[in-house]
Amino acid sequence: MPVAKLVEVLKTASSKWIKMQSPDLARFAWQRGYGAFSVGVDGMEALRQYIDRQEEHHRCRSFQEEYREFLGAHGVEFDERYVWD
Repeated sequence: MPVAKLVEVLKTASSKWIKMQSPDLARFAWQRGYGAFSVGVDGMEALRQYIDRQEEHHRCRSFQEEYREFLGAHGVEFDERYVWD
């Protein structure tokens, strides 16, 4: 399955689920874009730990700050105009 199709399916299904959780979430929407990165087997434990601690982690540093740092650390050139909605 192409990455774009997978992201479409995940966003659609998760949006429907989130909106069913509470009337307060009825206007929830994902941003239009996405980033897709691969992780090797040797990085799986670090990824699991990151996901487990993500909520706490983003109290100290925003997702946007972290994403910019991640892209820069891996030499990915980007234009801010096309990264955020």
